[in-house]
Amino acid sequence: GTSFPLVSRGMNEVGLAAKLTCVICSRTRTVHVSSLKIRKTNVVSVMSPAGCPHVNGFKVDNWKQNLRVIYQCFVWSGSAETRKRKAKSCICHMCGAHLNRLHSCLSCVFFGCFTKKHIHEHAKNKRHNLAIDLLYGGIYCFVCQDYIYDKDMEQIAKEEQRKAWKLQGRFFPLFNPSVGPSGLHHSVGEKYSTWEPTKRELELLRHNPKRRKITTNCTIGLRGLINLGNTCFMNCIVQALTHTPLLRDFFLSDRHKCEMQSNSCLVCEMSQLFQEFYSGHRSPHIPFRLLHLVWTHARHLAGYEQQDAHEFLIAALDVLHRHCKDDNGKKANNPNNCNCIIDQIFTGGLQSDVTCQVCHGVSTTIDPFWDISLDLPGSSTPFWPLSPGGDGSTLNGESHLSGATTLTDCLRRFTRPEHLGSSAKIKCSGCHSYQESTKQLTMKKLPIVACFHLKRFEHSAKLRRKIPTYVSFPLELDMTPFMASSKESRMNGQYQQSVDVYSLFAVVNHQGTLESGHYTTFIRQHKDQWFKCDDAVITKASIKDVLDSEGYLLFYHKQFLEYE
Repeated sequence: GTSFPLVSRGMNEVGLAAKLTCVICSRTRTVHVSSLKIRKTNVVSVMSPAGCPHVNGFKVDNWKQNLRVIYQCFVWSGSAETRKRKAKSCICHMCGAHLNRLHSCLSCVFFGCFTKKHIHEHAKNKRHNLAIDLLYGGIYCFVCQDYIYDKDMEQIAKEEQRKAWKLQGRFFPLFNPSVGPSGLHHSVGEKYSTWEPTKRELELLRHNPKRRKITTNCTIGLRGLINLGNTCFMNCIVQALTHTPLLRDFFLSDRHKCEMQSNSCLVCEMSQLFQEFYSGHRSPHIPFRLLHLVWTHARHLAGYEQQDAHEFLIAALDVLHRHCKDDNGKKANNPNNCNCIIDQIFTGGLQSDVTCQVCHGVSTTIDPFWDISLDLPGSSTPFWPLSPGGDGSTLNGESHLSGATTLTDCLRRFTRPEHLGSSAKIKCSGCHSYQESTKQLTMKKLPIVACFHLKRFEHSAKLRRKIPTYVSFPLELDMTPFMASSKESRMNGQYQQSVDVYSLFAVVNHQGTLESGHYTTFIRQHKDQWFKCDDAVITKASIKDVLDSEGYLLFYHKQFLEYE
């Protein structure tokens, strides 16, 4: 479907046939071209593909150096300094937003939203034809109205990307033809590697020409789970984990290297489970091996009694963490200092600041967490009302209609300063005596996947009950206001940009009472496609069904990953 420009001066018309062979399936197709021109000397003169003709207007003077600077500072951002500069300066010059597919004009210093057409307006008014996507580095031509390919520009992009990876301590692509089928450049490390087919994989593709077309309605990865006797608590967590994007990519790329007996390794079983889920089979899976391993490694969950889904989640993450823990001595950038995939995805850092009421000295500790447990109105714990009330205002994408409690309310209560009182005096390192103090929790480091546990089950000496309070939760959640860095910025009178934005991808619900109930899960298959997983039965759900559900465990995935 590509048009080639032809030279017609001093030539005669002839008919010409060209044979095109696919390098993957080796099929050959003959293409007839009727209007080629040939010289009288019978030497065919066909120009090579020129690509986008509007690129030449950019390739003047020091265009290569200018393009490299853009990639270094505003696209790949290899160093921490350039990433900070990018976060501060890369905002739309029209609306001030930093998302909405921001593009930079290649002819002048202008950043504009692609989604809101601000970069299009600039290109039309200034007649600047080319812009660069600041997230992926693609070059867009406003005349051709498409992303274009230019060999020289692509080479510069790859070179600068590799330089940035080296600064970030990442691997080169996991499968690199120049290194061999299993070649890894171990001199630098990449957390989440790109994929390129090896010679062996290309050979397999040639011998298996059949392809499965994946559409937006594709249901690969959707599979029910048989209830083995009050095991809905396990099935709902398995559905959430198998639809966690980075965990799925890890297990489907065979990254786990087992150093224990495979029949007792929970990570090996999870790897097999992912293979089963994404095999394309539609019949419900029977997770008997997984249940046996859970009973073996988490004996408090053994038996056919109904268990708590949240308790199972923490136990499963703990066993997975122990079975795939990285023992190479390298420390990771999370509070657990562990390189295993569980800590890379789920571990965050919770900062606790205790302030002395006498000398105002602050004692800070940081603890790792896999989930955040939030109190609800209606519990025996005093709940500070935070909702604006029935004014219909919106905060963090959540509507405060009829005074409904929101997830943001629960997070604001979780991170509010708390006076410890005279009965809980702490020895101050400044005063060297026991003094009253205040305590405040904030997020020092957020995980890639944030799990929020709404404390619906209350167990106390006087009460054992379920709290049915409805909590409104959004599809997109901004965690920036709850960061320790935001607290410091507010104290210094500075504005903190919203960069820690999360998207909802799974919701675990509990129906029934404390003594008798049932767990189900809503999972997001594609951007706006949701499904309800009820053990072996999977049905399509609407976004309204998801947002109107009671909510027990909420799983959010970070929209933008930052390499440190």
